[in-house]
Amino acid sequence: MLRLLRVLSPLGDLPRFRGNPNGFLLDAARKSGDLVNFRLAAQNVFLVSHPDAIRDVLVTHQANFTKSRMLERAKVLLGEGLLTSEGELHTRQRRLVQPAFHRDRLARYAVDMVACSANARAAWCDGMEMDVSKEMARLTLAIVGRTLFSTDISSEADEIGAAMTEIFSLFDTLLMPFSDWIQKLRVPSVRRFEEARGKLDRIVYGLIAERRQTGEDAGDLLSMLLLAQDEDKTRMTDKQVRDEALTLLIAGHETTANALTWTWYLLSQNPEAEARVHKELETVLGGGLPTFDDMERLPYTTGVISEALRLYPPAWAIGRRVKQDYTIGDRTIPAKSILLMSPWVVHRDPRWWPEPERFRPERWLPGETEGRPKFAYFPFGGGARTCIGERFAWAEGVLVLATLAQRWKMGLVPGHPVETRAVITLRTRYGMKMKVAARPPQNRLN
Repeated sequence: MLRLLRVLSPLGDLPRFRGNPNGFLLDAARKSGDLVNFRLAAQNVFLVSHPDAIRDVLVTHQANFTKSRMLERAKVLLGEGLLTSEGELHTRQRRLVQPAFHRDRLARYAVDMVACSANARAAWCDGMEMDVSKEMARLTLAIVGRTLFSTDISSEADEIGAAMTEIFSLFDTLLMPFSDWIQKLRVPSVRRFEEARGKLDRIVYGLIAERRQTGEDAGDLLSMLLLAQDEDKTRMTDKQVRDEALTLLIAGHETTANALTWTWYLLSQNPEAEARVHKELETVLGGGLPTFDDMERLPYTTGVISEALRLYPPAWAIGRRVKQDYTIGDRTIPAKSILLMSPWVVHRDPRWWPEPERFRPERWLPGETEGRPKFAYFPFGGGARTCIGERFAWAEGVLVLATLAQRWKMGLVPGHPVETRAVITLRTRYGMKMKVAARPPQNRLN
């Protein structure tokens, strides 16, 4: 049964939503069921939380929806990249980029994923403290640079990380009512946003200029973008290449870095699961570095990543705008409304997840996933806009964790606060300060 949340001010529920977005959505669903109507300023919003209804929105009736306001406003950063483009442009660009994520390429990327992870672990020492969120961001940025752009951008990791933190902290300002007007005023927050975006542009345009100058076909994503031609033989402008490259640069490391950060936290709080990961790695790898083919032999380690994505999905909410009136159950959703579907909410529903707040990687072992609705778990979205890098992210998450956990374990620094910060992705509010502890040698081959 649908329950309408009361509107008590001209901003509706926007203040409460902005204060704690994922908490607000979870509370709304638990109080009011699978379809909840509320208002964010002038925007009419419906939270959809049943897997069957989510499937219909993302897959069955996807033609009746466009991207939500968040992705519309994300154009100020990403332009017309895969994440923000629509219609024929999105279909064309996705078809162009897709070969970069085929299985044969993933197998080659895996070599770089493991090599970068091995380099990172070699720099750690027993007892050192680190902000794991920053360390994982540096590592995944190095991986994206080497795999998709055939270059080493690790020296710029801190600058990129600082720029993205600034952008994410200011992005919700651009979602506010009258944000177009606010942006034209060039208030201090807007100027800081533009400065941070400029830093990212300088790096990406630098990669484009260097590759155009050499004319090299490195067989990577950047070469594919630069060499692609339309039917009339025209090629992408630097701006078009920039939009796609920046989208994949951000998506390719930000989400996985967040997932790995939460994974280390969850393992630190669940020593039995941690010990089981270490045992599997010792048994399967025998001290050697993992390979792409080893992934299917690491079901528990893969389950750890799956469970971390369940409890802390980087894409914590997915939005769609209704083109024409749409019906869910006995409720008509007016055109131009926003439908929100939240993995954060659905992944905590006890109907699909017994003891939903517990970290239980064994949920993902063979035979344990049967009977669960498909969209009870959707960390990468669904339908035509499913994350194009999903398989890349799975490989990266499992191989990075396997490589690092062979030699190290993590413990949360006592007293360090752990809270989520739901912006474009699900970040940690205060970082994740942890202490590194060396594991005893286990027949190491490297």
